[in-house]
Amino acid sequence: MSIRRPYLLILLSSLLLFCAAPGRWSITAFTWLALVPLLTAVDNQTPKRAAALGFSCGIIYYSGLIYWITNALHNYGGLSIAPALLVMLLLAAYMAAYMALFTALLTWLKGPLWLRAPLIWTALDFVKARFLTGFPWEDLGYFQYHHPLIIQLADLGGHYLITFVIVMVNAMLTTILLKKNQVSRDRGLLIPLIIILAAGAYNLWSYGYWQGLIKKAATVRVGIVQGNIDQAEKWRPELQQKTVNTYLRLSRELERRSRPRLILWPETALPFFPFHNPLFTEVLSQVRVYKPLTLITGAPHVETGRGPTRYYNSAFAIQATQNSIHLQRYDKEHLVPFGEYIPFQRYLPAALPIVQSMGNFSAGQHQKPLQCGPARCGMLICFESIFPALAHQWCSLGANILINLTNDAWYGRSSAPEQQLSMVVLRAVENRRALARAANTGISAFIDPLGRIKEASPIFKKYQMAANLPLIHHKSFYTSLGYLFAPLCLLILSLMILYGIFKKIQRPKNKTTKDRT
Repeated sequence: MSIRRPYLLILLSSLLLFCAAPGRWSITAFTWLALVPLLTAVDNQTPKRAAALGFSCGIIYYSGLIYWITNALHNYGGLSIAPALLVMLLLAAYMAAYMALFTALLTWLKGPLWLRAPLIWTALDFVKARFLTGFPWEDLGYFQYHHPLIIQLADLGGHYLITFVIVMVNAMLTTILLKKNQVSRDRGLLIPLIIILAAGAYNLWSYGYWQGLIKKAATVRVGIVQGNIDQAEKWRPELQQKTVNTYLRLSRELERRSRPRLILWPETALPFFPFHNPLFTEVLSQVRVYKPLTLITGAPHVETGRGPTRYYNSAFAIQATQNSIHLQRYDKEHLVPFGEYIPFQRYLPAALPIVQSMGNFSAGQHQKPLQCGPARCGMLICFESIFPALAHQWCSLGANILINLTNDAWYGRSSAPEQQLSMVVLRAVENRRALARAANTGISAFIDPLGRIKEASPIFKKYQMAANLPLIHHKSFYTSLGYLFAPLCLLILSLMILYGIFKKIQRPKNKTTKDRT
């Protein structure tokens, strides 16, 4: 193989992955063959050479995938274009490091490619979701979010299981292409072929089974208000009244037309501290008028008193009873590094201006689902929706519906809103819960437990919609045990690595013994 050919192959993989990812250019069929050029390029390479090829592939692909970060940091983080671009490239390089590790381990470990490749990839995806607070943005399993008949596997092993199958298919195609192990003669791919056929059969069966449960389930009518408030003006004090009026007007129209039991406003829809601003009384008054309606809205929250003042990115559930107002609050637990807080803050003083212009919050503590009439709401605020563990935790605690409040205005007109929507869809399927997503500028959406998007809003437009969402109480296998699939992949990979190290240590000893003999 010439020196140029491997790099042409990894360039092809990068482009196929980019075109397959959710966004304006999405061709999801590419997902099933996008890794074939990369796997071909690293065949018979040394681990060091394979790592270089994997990193090169990753830096090209991830730079295209997360290009929108530059816009967020430049327009709202106060950074000029050059530093914003540098931050994006550094994050892309961090993500590319996982692809480098994947290709290095792939060439170092032994075993059939169809098993090695998906096991390593899935285990590293799990690490990426946990290490340094995690950034599991747009794993391969999310690429199929528009195809409900493919993603039902998620209720067994989460989106990680879909990723596993995707990489397995790519590895099978590579094996056939390279004619490894005389595939046509020794039936070396019979086992993965059976696994893939079984996955397809399960998708069909599961779709029908849960569709039957959805039809029998009780429902709650949920309304969503998308205010489309300009991010550049949102926090200006003189415009707060206008913002509140917009949400109140749209909510009144929605209530008269659709009679929802639960209305959702997006993340920080109220751009002030509710208990310190008289505008909050106007919100409470409207809830009283339309009782037993419950309003869930995003707003910042501040706690003062003993110790330092703490700020939270919160969701408030406001429900009127006969004689009083009942308030519940959820404080966002998983904050955005460098967007909502600074990790290792005492060591990174130069980064503080980014946080001061975008938020400086404390993490909340997990609690029980918010009780809103018949709905027990598991809350996911913005970035939290990309972490499977949070939605799983809510459903383990009895949530029968998932609520995602977000503000995607930071991303501008980019692929990011659709990318984040793709990840939210899998949270619904994994736990078999309906999910309602309220976004300031879109994409707001209703998603049923099968992952079907019942309605989605346009971006950067005022919008209101309502739908009846099923309240499922059955726990999926993923919620009960399937969440352990990815950690199990990591455990097996760790044992394989330890075994490989042990064998490598043993070889010199065996050689020394033979020489003495």
